[in-house]
Amino acid sequence: MQRHGSGGGTAVFRIRAAGLLLLGAYLLFVGWLTLRPLAVPWVLPTNTRPLATIRADLADGPTAALTGIGGGLLLMVPLALLLPIAGGGWRRPLPALWLRAVGVTGLLSSGIAVTQSGISGQMGNVDSVLLNTVGVAVLQPLLFPPVRNWLLRVPRRAGTVRGGGRPAGRSGGGGAPRQSGTPEGSSPRTARVHLTPWPEARVAHRGYLRK
Repeated sequence: MQRHGSGGGTAVFRIRAAGLLLLGAYLLFVGWLTLRPLAVPWVLPTNTRPLATIRADLADGPTAALTGIGGGLLLMVPLALLLPIAGGGWRRPLPALWLRAVGVTGLLSSGIAVTQSGISGQMGNVDSVLLNTVGVAVLQPLLFPPVRNWLLRVPRRAGTVRGGGRPAGRSGGGGAPRQSGTPEGSSPRTARVHLTPWPEARVAHRGYLRK
């Protein structure tokens, strides 16, 4: 007898494992992108004035604004999808998932900005923290609900496939399951007792009396 829940549990475990691998790979990519030393002739001082870098990017034209502001908004957006998947918490309410994603993004971005101040060629920037956090706060409610709906349907599909898509028992209804070793559609019968023919039985009985 197969359990329908076993397939769903296996599917959830595989999804969480894939989420953990993707989250680890993403964090390694972000660390390489933001914390690697750069060989540059000069570096701007650490920016602690909010919106100063954003105004400078807007003043430099559309290309600089798209690269600087757009890149800052999109850099941490994968966290909004990977954190609930890796933690297996996609069944929680959406506001709780949103708060968690925004909080983790703010902490991670702040740690990166502080670490960049001591790396050659990198510059800590408070505007990067603002852009990263705002990007997750705005895009997470738009991107994650469709992914969440798909994740909620995966265990049901896995349980249906594992169970064969039909109840145990006869194919026509909800009767009791048939016993193993008996043909389908036939009731179990008791073993037949082979009776000795009457003349032979009389001869055998006489021989026993003579003894």
